[in-house]
Amino acid sequence: MAHDVTVHPLVSPWGRFGLYSFYIDAPEPAIVDTGIATSPAEGMAPALEALGRRIEDVRWILLTHGHIDHVGGAHALWELTGRRARVVMHEADAPLLRSRRAHVDEYLAGRGRYLDDPDGEAKTTAAAQAVISGEMEPSLLVRGGETLSLGGGVTVSVHALAGHTPGSVAYVVDGQRSVFTGDAVQVHGAANGFPGYTDPAAYRAGLERLRDKVRPRRLYLGHPYRRADGTPYGVELDEAQAREAIDQSLAVERRVSEAACGCLAAGLTGTDSPYSPFAAAAEELGYTGDPTLEPSPFFTSMHGYRTRNETEQRRS
Repeated sequence: MAHDVTVHPLVSPWGRFGLYSFYIDAPEPAIVDTGIATSPAEGMAPALEALGRRIEDVRWILLTHGHIDHVGGAHALWELTGRRARVVMHEADAPLLRSRRAHVDEYLAGRGRYLDDPDGEAKTTAAAQAVISGEMEPSLLVRGGETLSLGGGVTVSVHALAGHTPGSVAYVVDGQRSVFTGDAVQVHGAANGFPGYTDPAAYRAGLERLRDKVRPRRLYLGHPYRRADGTPYGVELDEAQAREAIDQSLAVERRVSEAACGCLAAGLTGTDSPYSPFAAAAEELGYTGDPTLEPSPFFTSMHGYRTRNETEQRRS
């Protein structure tokens, strides 16, 4: 039986925020998520050197989903490993690794419809060019249910957690139940103060799967998500904290769902509110954050409820 492997959070600078990746210290070492283009050289490499490890020895790059602050450094990290590391990603989010343009199309199809920003497409294009280190094909496409061998009896299982994005996954170090969820556990959101997900039903189902089936002993979050009082969790949660964060995430989704569905039932109406056409939902939830700040989780989630509602109407 393999002994528990150590996990080291790796923090990379990005403006006033830090971006988090995680190093799994297995015989075939893995890094979960890659920050942006500069993260491997400026954050990961020196952090690993301080641990007595070498970035060149990383053999697995495990991507939890396709957003730029998680995949932006993937190509750069792969290059630093001598192109020897295997890059793993869910097939549904793989277009976001293959193409910078896919990030722009995602913006235009979702939150960009509500932000009323004539420069939105250009700004999203510039951001994708600046922070994504390169377009590439994943080495291994997954759907959930796969098991990856990191040598020495260490295995990592893949669990599909669609919701935040269609291709969000959790990686679980088997036996010790160390679970890496990226942004699939949102609680009350990060600094923006609102949870973001493209498919609310899938997000809820993923949280229930984590709670009832996976049952993390250690939960590693993609960002320091916040409690109701605004205080952040760390990115490394013990078993009790993990259960609390998952339960709070489910409770928050229920509240957001009630507000969004009430707004949709009443009919969407354009107003001068920055939350238009979901101003009634923002008011009911007491949300006063700036919905124009990227990644604009308010409009991402509201659009998710709208899409789900329209899909159910077409089926009935």
